[in-house]
Amino acid sequence: MQTIDDLGEYTVPTLFANSVARFPNRPALALAGGEPITYAEMGVRVEEVRNQLWRLGARKGDKIGVFGISSPNWGIAYFALSSIGAIAVPLLPDFSAKEAETCLSHAGTSFLFVTSRLSEKVKNPAALGIRGVISLDDFSVRAGTLAETGAAPVIRVEEGDTASIIYTSGTTGRSKGVELSQKNIVFTAIGGQFFQRINKFDVGLSILPMSHVYEFTIGFMMFMLNGACVHYLEKPPTVTTLLPALLKVRPTIMLSVPLIMEKIYKNKIVPTFTAKESIAKLYAKPFFRRIFHRIAGLSLKKTFGGRLKFFGIGGAKVDPVVERFMKEARFPYAIGYGLTETSPLLAGAGPNRTFIGGVGKFMPGVEGKLLDPDPVSGVGELVVKGPNVMKGYYGEPEMTAGVFTQDGWFRTGDLGMLDAKGRLSLKGRSKNMILNAAGENIYPEDIEFVINQHPFVVESLVVEGENSSLVAYVQIDGEKVAAESKKREAAGGKPLTVQAVQEMAGQHIQAMTEAVSGAAQMMQYKKEELVNEIRFFVNDKVNRISRIDRIEFIEQFEKTASQKIKRYIYSITKHAHHNS
Repeated sequence: MQTIDDLGEYTVPTLFANSVARFPNRPALALAGGEPITYAEMGVRVEEVRNQLWRLGARKGDKIGVFGISSPNWGIAYFALSSIGAIAVPLLPDFSAKEAETCLSHAGTSFLFVTSRLSEKVKNPAALGIRGVISLDDFSVRAGTLAETGAAPVIRVEEGDTASIIYTSGTTGRSKGVELSQKNIVFTAIGGQFFQRINKFDVGLSILPMSHVYEFTIGFMMFMLNGACVHYLEKPPTVTTLLPALLKVRPTIMLSVPLIMEKIYKNKIVPTFTAKESIAKLYAKPFFRRIFHRIAGLSLKKTFGGRLKFFGIGGAKVDPVVERFMKEARFPYAIGYGLTETSPLLAGAGPNRTFIGGVGKFMPGVEGKLLDPDPVSGVGELVVKGPNVMKGYYGEPEMTAGVFTQDGWFRTGDLGMLDAKGRLSLKGRSKNMILNAAGENIYPEDIEFVINQHPFVVESLVVEGENSSLVAYVQIDGEKVAAESKKREAAGGKPLTVQAVQEMAGQHIQAMTEAVSGAAQMMQYKKEELVNEIRFFVNDKVNRISRIDRIEFIEQFEKTASQKIKRYIYSITKHAHHNS
């Protein structure tokens, strides 16, 4: 495990030089299942690209875009540009052409690394002020003139120098350029080892974009710091690409977002134990449920290659029901919490320290406290200080000032609680909290966790409607709904009707007597019965003030890179045509 004592200073070039010197023959980077390059070989390639950048005219302080999927070359490009004191402008691969061009222009980007597949999103680099373009596929020069000759000189990089300007397509509004210093990033990579030790024999499988600071700092820099090896998928993480890669790489460490484990639980685990009535009855009992989960956990570990010791989950809150499964399955999950603005890690818990519904302790060197905590619930807005907190939003001094208190604490915008052990738990975003007419606090995320437990629901979002009502936007699994209807009718039982749903919920009221005819009426009828089933399911499980008044269906939610729903774009008026 490498620390600041080994590096001497918190800079990316120092970190990389230390690793090349200490671990020259260890494998560093590879495509999943392929032959890795060693740290020594990586050092040679970084030097070649560094010299190429210099000959193109890149200098200290220049902004250099990196636009591509996660790959060994992405990391090589980053170390190369850092070594001349340039500033990386990583772009998410799923950015639209407009988003990419806006970010590159706002940052004042002078040079660009881009894959051929994404180059069509930046069709006219020169119009954005970009003087040189290098292929991220093979490092060939696509645009620009090699004006210089010879090798680049040694460039002094300071801890306070800007390392990256990261544009987030966030859940709360327009993209902002988060300016992170050299120290921000390296301090966090070192500090992350408080939650999980890592050494030169560790192997990672990267499935998240490196342009997201969570994957970059913890899933890349922390590995590079310690001479470990990272393998990259060549395609997005689907079942057909991920499963073979897991068996080839057999990772010891992985990073993920909650959605992946939530899908495994809902689509694989629950159906396995509820398909047969006899098994389902046993599964409903806590004693047998724990036994079944333990068995499922053994199988799941084999699926992940059999060597996994750390499965880090970050980016959003984890569904407590899914977390209970992982704990009972003894799956080595860990929790991390933070923001792009904090490089990103603030608090977390390693596999042996997790507790259901909570985050964990603050990373060493990071201070956290709650502003104006509620005297009854203890919930307040989390504010933090530490060497991992950003320099500010690039070119936005007023916006920067708005997220810091007068005495210098960064306002996370998250509501949380701290227990007697100093462990953090989150309640949601302060902007999302709903204050009802009676002055009671409603946390939409808590209701969404319940909605998402319904077998037909993929995801949901709860917002405030008219007259303090609660409206749930719901994305359903159409295939599951169709299969369940056929199953019930084929078994000679009750189809998925309002009456059946009400009886299941213990609500015995007069059955529907009017016949439904015509295709249009039938579709409306099917929709209405599904609405009622979900509403009864949820309102039977939440407290009085959290009951859903209306449900509206959505085909697909728009997401951020960490798979969080872009909450700010959903409103009652925008989706008024999805009337339930």
